[in-house]
Amino acid sequence: MKTVYVDNNATSRIAPEVLDAMMPYLTERYGNPSSMHSFGGTVGLDIKDARTKVAALIGAAPDEIVFTSCGSESDSTAIWAALNSYPNKKHIVTTRVEHPAVKNLCETLTKRGYRVTFVRVDGEGRLDIDQLKRHLSNDTALVSVMWANNETGVIFPIREIAELVRDKGIVLHTDAVQVAGKIPVDVKADGVDMLSMSGHKIHAPKGVGVLYVRKGTKFSPFLIGGHQEHGRRGGTENVASIIGLGKACELARKQFTKDMVRVKQLRDKLESVLLEKVPHAFVNGDRENRLPNTTSIAFEYVEGESILLMLNEYGICASSGSACTSGSLEPSHVLRAMGVPFTAAHGSIRFSLSTYNTEEDIDFIIEKMPPIIERLRSMSPYWKKAAAALEV
Repeated sequence: MKTVYVDNNATSRIAPEVLDAMMPYLTERYGNPSSMHSFGGTVGLDIKDARTKVAALIGAAPDEIVFTSCGSESDSTAIWAALNSYPNKKHIVTTRVEHPAVKNLCETLTKRGYRVTFVRVDGEGRLDIDQLKRHLSNDTALVSVMWANNETGVIFPIREIAELVRDKGIVLHTDAVQVAGKIPVDVKADGVDMLSMSGHKIHAPKGVGVLYVRKGTKFSPFLIGGHQEHGRRGGTENVASIIGLGKACELARKQFTKDMVRVKQLRDKLESVLLEKVPHAFVNGDRENRLPNTTSIAFEYVEGESILLMLNEYGICASSGSACTSGSLEPSHVLRAMGVPFTAAHGSIRFSLSTYNTEEDIDFIIEKMPPIIERLRSMSPYWKKAAAALEV
């Protein structure tokens, strides 16, 4: 059975070119880059080259790039670094729709004496900038706002936020895990102090991430050990994955503009046809200001888990929200924050495309999805009640 994979915001396949670049470091080029001998030392030079490629994707300098194990580690490192650098400040500003890597850490910090302001979003998933501005104070150590939401794809105004915090001496961190390689990023022009990335979202392997730290930003390491990463992150480097991430960033920089135009066309076709063919369905979030590869569609009066199980029977891989919260029977915290009705939040499906998706993939989903919704609604007591009310 063919697999139609449209869950790329959860993870993406490794690009063939990335795998080819990695293989020598899993076989014959296995030296430790910290070694004095040339067998390992040349590997260190290759890591330097990968660092340059990652930096180029986001407009950074190579020495501002810190390699980590994943986006979650990058997020934790950024948050703890800001708090440890400003120990007298006890306030954090974030949003209600952050990835659990930020949301759960901030909730934990409230139990350790920190005040956290969770800025609200409106029904379209757009951030309340006025609320964010009102809560900035001399006690604020950090503002941590995701660049784009992983469930809806809605993009937040990072540059505007940077302008608000710059004059107040507040550190700005952004989780850009879903953004890198999909829309242009220029950390200098955008004004961020720290930025998180993850390899497996951009066709590199799992187990490697990036934290950008702007020159001059106060910083303390989260993982303390050896001298690696210029003392900013201890531990022997995950060489093969770092090389793979460098190659993935190089590929993204060369072709993401063209790729994302095509991907957006596929996303828009999937979205428009499903909304036309399936009654009582709507898009979650701002349809204008969002990632080109993402759509979250609410199908009212059905369960998202049931939709996914039936899609799976046809080899279609989608998501009912973040992969990090899958398995929960609770509606997505993102959709709850947006005020999406209970009858729709439970039936919301996220389709997230990549450069490897084809028009045939989209046509296949369009063929299978409407009968699935019709069948599930025929078994739903909620739908029967709603249909009866509509007929009245």
